[in-house]
Amino acid sequence: MTPETAVPPRVSPHPYATAMAERREREAAAKAPRGETLLYLDGVSKSFDGFRAINDLSLVVARGEMRAIIGPNGAGKTTMMDIITGKTRPDRGDVYFAGDIDLTAHDEAGIARLGIGRKFQKPTVFEGHTVEDNLRLALAGDRGIFAALLHRRGAEEDGRIEEILRTVRLWEKRALPAADLSHGQKQWLEIGMLLAQDPELLLVDEPVAGMTDAETEETARLLKGIAQTRSVVVVEHDMHFVRMLDVKVTCLHEGHVLAEGPLDQVSADPRVIEVYLGR
Repeated sequence: MTPETAVPPRVSPHPYATAMAERREREAAAKAPRGETLLYLDGVSKSFDGFRAINDLSLVVARGEMRAIIGPNGAGKTTMMDIITGKTRPDRGDVYFAGDIDLTAHDEAGIARLGIGRKFQKPTVFEGHTVEDNLRLALAGDRGIFAALLHRRGAEEDGRIEEILRTVRLWEKRALPAADLSHGQKQWLEIGMLLAQDPELLLVDEPVAGMTDAETEETARLLKGIAQTRSVVVVEHDMHFVRMLDVKVTCLHEGHVLAEGPLDQVSADPRVIEVYLGR
């Protein structure tokens, strides 16, 4: 092989550059018409020691849609999210994302890279680090904690951090240790940490549990704003909060869909009143 035809050595891209390239790809995909299916579950079942936690569950979430999931304890809400995120494998059924991506063929880390982020009920933040550094650590991707904090920051990265801080109402708290935030603000910070990973679909578990009334109202506005650019699935028991979201509601019971539609329609369903709201 002559010098003229030699293949130059391959240089691995910087992790942040790779993340930004993936973000641009997802942004381009997000410009597809709203209403296009993003998440598709069909005939999904899962049993644990003879108990069927998910029973022939079918669910469709559109690109750019926010959906509220309600239902009594044991209805299968957590198991459903475990299946979507790869924590649990279904016994049978189809689980597809963004058209033809079979989520059952991927592990948790792979599914997160595909653009699905999950927020658990209890916020998990780095309390010894500032609010801003928590976001930078989330943005860092594959970088280690010290490498991330010492990483040379660029204008694009700084702009992204500021955008997230303002979105989650923490711009004025950016220099505070996360430990100094209220419970509600820690929830917002964790939502911001998810946004730093730029998922196309957010799964949010009981985001307003333990919040003040003012924080609950602000969280509804925050999530509705986020849903302008990505899909959001919210699992929640607070019906006042669900009403604030003003979105399509799915009620689960015994691992399958009991009722679905606008909140007034679902809450008036005698079956929903009997197994959930009547309690």
